[in-house]
Amino acid sequence: MSLKLLSYNIRHGGAGREMQLASVINAATPDLVVLQEATRPSVVARLASETGMETWAAREGDSVGFISRVPVERHEWHPLIRPGRGFMEIVLAGGVRVYGVHLSAVHSNWTERRRRRELELMLKSVAHGPEDFHVFVGDFNTLAPGELLDVRKLPPRLRALVWLSGGRVRYVTVQTMLDAGYVDGYRLLHGRDTGYTFPVWDPHVRLDFAFLPARFSERLEACDVITDGATVRSASDHFPLLARLTI
Repeated sequence: MSLKLLSYNIRHGGAGREMQLASVINAATPDLVVLQEATRPSVVARLASETGMETWAAREGDSVGFISRVPVERHEWHPLIRPGRGFMEIVLAGGVRVYGVHLSAVHSNWTERRRRRELELMLKSVAHGPEDFHVFVGDFNTLAPGELLDVRKLPPRLRALVWLSGGRVRYVTVQTMLDAGYVDGYRLLHGRDTGYTFPVWDPHVRLDFAFLPARFSERLEACDVITDGATVRSASDHFPLLARLTI
């Protein structure tokens, strides 16, 4: 059995763009959608209705929510360092766990240290046996090893933070994930393809990821950035990431 899992940052709660977002989601035909910046439950409820997904969850002020057409046994929000930037545990029927992630934003060495701390706290709180299949998806707001940030493309206020950090951000968060025994799903299947997910008007960074334990890497059938579609560039500032997994 395959699970089509979509990760989508819907930008500032998504209000006023429900139909565009629903169009993108419907075109991808996912079984489960993990949303970031889903801070307005009414928007998530509307997306569930427009996409024919009966199960959904969102909480005012929390970034991560979901909509699903497959049965969900339970879900829970877990706090991290900053309010609203925790992670979400979604347990599907049969026990498969999906963790929705939205780490702190902004490119700088200070925020990268915070992201690494958030990730370490998250991994510490997630305990699994050797046979437990699970996946982490979401907006990690960081770059993978070997990927570069073109500082010239940042807004001036954010460019200044990079220069105050010494002119170069030392990205360590994704390496921490790899060192913990996970594989970067997109990179596993696409080699050196850029896979940029942000921003839709000038894509130049890959912020959105799907990670699964290396021992289950053969269960990843596909992992693609969705860049085509009539509304994908007006619905949000992120392109969604679609993974297909054997469960």
